Amino acid sequence: MGGKPLTALNLVMFPPKKLDKSVLKEILRGGNDKVMEAGASMAGGHSVDDNEPKYGLAVTGIVHPDKILTNCGAREGDILILTKPLGTGVLFNACRSGKLSFKELEVILPQVAALNKKALGIAVSFDIHACTDITGFGIVGHSLEMAKGSGVQIDIFYKELPIYPHALEMYRKGETTGSNKANRKLSEGYLVISAKISREEEDLLFDPQTSGGLLLSVPESQAKQLINELKTAGVETAVRIGKVAPSPNPCIRVI
Repeated sequence: MGGKPLTALNLVMFPPKKLDKSVLKEILRGGNDKVMEAGASMAGGHSVDDNEPKYGLAVTGIVHPDKILTNCGAREGDILILTKPLGTGVLFNACRSGKLSFKELEVILPQVAALNKKALGIAVSFDIHACTDITGFGIVGHSLEMAKGSGVQIDIFYKELPIYPHALEMYRKGETTGSNKANRKLSEGYLVISAKISREEEDLLFDPQTSGGLLLSVPESQAKQLINELKTAGVETAVRIGKVAPSPNPCIRVI
């Protein structure tokens, strides 16, 4: 939302009788590394003995009231820019089920784990009308939130969507996620797919993302420069994936 993180607290559930505590140490180390990378401080936390590992952070930060970014301001004619590829949901599940080797998954993990800090730091110098991160509801779900919040139609250019390697292949092999069905249902009555794509290609529209990228709605006159600056700064997968159009009823059209 445009905020600056200041402090974070670890929230961890861990089965010490099932997993060595060295695993917990590495989980906490990874969390602390990301907190430091974000420019915040780890202030402590809380742990619970549980049957399976879970980890998260409670973060406190600040943002100027006039600079809060929301998903409700997209305007007719805006260009939509996505900063990370799609497909983490099916890839993680495929790795767990043995359809994808960890070696193949490991290649994308640095990009998945990359913070959105760099992308946002560049984007805020442009006229960002709306912004959201793409997470559990997938690209269609979060685009639909933006469309509803802004009272517009969002056109998604399917062929422009950046996809992680092997993601489509895993859907073709029968892999899916526990969220795809619910995400598809969420869009019923609001989604029109006119692009000639397969069922498996459709599935990527509903794939839930872990540490997904930002979806930025910017004036068309600024889109090219923003993409160029993002790529120059190392956000190499930043790409134009759609456009905002007027509509009496908020909706998503995949073309």
